Amino acid sequence: MIRKLLSAAAIMASLVLPASADPLAKDVFGGFRSAAQGRPASIGFYSKGCGQGFVQLPESGPSWQAMRLSRNRNWGHPELVSFLVGLSQAAQQAGWRGLYIGDMSQPRGGPMTSGHASHQLGLDADVWMLPPPSLKLSPAQREGISSVSITDRRGVGLTNVWNGGHMAIMRAAARDPRVERILVDPVAKVAMCQMERGDRRWLRKVRPINAHNYHFHVRLACPRGSLCDRQPAPPPGDGCAEAAEWIKNRLDPSRVAPTPPDPDYRHPRTFRLSELPTQCRSVAAAP
Repeated sequence: MIRKLLSAAAIMASLVLPASADPLAKDVFGGFRSAAQGRPASIGFYSKGCGQGFVQLPESGPSWQAMRLSRNRNWGHPELVSFLVGLSQAAQQAGWRGLYIGDMSQPRGGPMTSGHASHQLGLDADVWMLPPPSLKLSPAQREGISSVSITDRRGVGLTNVWNGGHMAIMRAAARDPRVERILVDPVAKVAMCQMERGDRRWLRKVRPINAHNYHFHVRLACPRGSLCDRQPAPPPGDGCAEAAEWIKNRLDPSRVAPTPPDPDYRHPRTFRLSELPTQCRSVAAAP
């Protein structure tokens, strides 16, 4: 039903727009201040899509604060908002005051005017590594404060910022059946591999990636009623050996052959509205 409604609305939207009107999608979706009405649905892929029926994570709650409010990126599919509230409660059980939540999605998803390539479906969120010293920060304070790195300058060891709460929070996230994967620096992944003495199955969802030492990235799987292009599941196994290889490669970059750039790659900020899934035109045209 959602597919039929969105497809019909997309056709109507295309009839209203002039044939030459094909703006950059980032300019269209980056300008919305409110969500498109309708049943919640994520549409397309994490790095090429949009969504309707998104809700806003409240700026503050008993166990969280949304950061960088000026970006207006504390929106997501209701499943994401529900998940983050629950994860912030798990953080309190792990001994933290709660969580600082970084970028989620724009009100209607889509490519952003700056930063992320993904975060377009309302299913991604960045969670700061900084254990909150306070959950009463003003909006201005939330613009000025920064997270902290859990890795040293060489990117091969942990700093004293790391504590058991980081692992407990990521383990709680990974064990949630709604979570598709967690992206974090390989140093953190290796540390958790070494610390885990029980059920290791959750480690499969924790995937190593660069530039994720100040936050970890949680990605939900496609919710029921959405129209997602699904990402392949993580490889079998706990992935610990792979993460260890990342660190070896940082210690000795000569171990890694240079990867030629993909001539066909385009950053999502270059996508035109017509290049997004057809249903995203109706999302853009909705009140």
